[in-house]
Amino acid sequence: MNLTLRPVVASMLASGLILGAPLVQADADDPGAQAARGTLLIAQKNPCAAKGMNPCAAKNPCAAKNPCAAKNPCGAAGVDPKLVTRPKGTKRYAGGRAELVKAGEQLWADTKLSTNGAACMTCHKDNAAFADTFRKPYPHQVAMAKQQSKMRSITMEQMVQFCMVVPMAAKPLAWDSKELAALTAYTADVQKGFMKTAAKNPCKAKGANPCAAKNPCAAKNPCAAKNPCAAKKK
Repeated sequence: MNLTLRPVVASMLASGLILGAPLVQADADDPGAQAARGTLLIAQKNPCAAKGMNPCAAKNPCAAKNPCAAKNPCGAAGVDPKLVTRPKGTKRYAGGRAELVKAGEQLWADTKLSTNGAACMTCHKDNAAFADTFRKPYPHQVAMAKQQSKMRSITMEQMVQFCMVVPMAAKPLAWDSKELAALTAYTADVQKGFMKTAAKNPCKAKGANPCAAKNPCAAKNPCAAKNPCAAKKK
C-alpha cells in the first residue's frame, strides 16, 4: 500500500519534529524541511528556550497600572462644580487643628483614598507639581479647576475635593468627614512651607503637571536590556 504524505507532515518527519521519527537529512530540494530542522537546532542550543527559563518572560513589575503612564489624569473630562462645592446646610468636622494636621499628614500619603494607586504625595512630594499660584491665599484661580470646571476661583477645601475627583479618580470625601477637614488643614501647612521654599527658589514653583514628576517606573528595567535568551545573530 502506497502512502502519500502531505508536505507539512513530510517536512516534520524529515526534521525529526514528530516523536519517534528519525532525524534524517532534509531533502536539499525541500526548503520547508530545512527551515524546520534549523529551528529545532536553534531551540536545542538555546538553554532559555525551555519553559520558565527566560528571566525576562516574568511579569514586568513596572507594567502595573501607573497613574502617570496613562493619559494625564489632570486632563480628564469636565467636572461638575457642584461635585466639589460644599452643599448648603452641611457642617465641617470639628476638631483641634493640631489633631487635624497630624491626621492630614498621614492621609497625604494614603493611596487607599484613590482608585488608581495615587496619593497626594504621589504628585506633591517635596512641593513638586505646585503651580506658582499655590503661593496665593485661597480662594484663588487654579488652572486645572478652570479648565475642567470653568471655576474662576476655588477654596482650599474645594481644591482637596477636586484632587480627589480628578487626579485620584475617586469620589469626593464626605463634607462632614474628618478626612476632608484633616487634608484641608494639612494642605494649609504644606502651602506655608511652599511659600518659604518658592521664595528662596523660584524654580520650585514650576511644573504644575503632576505627571511631569519623575516616573517611579522609569528606573532601569532589567528586562529592557538585551534579552540574554535571545538567539545570537551569526
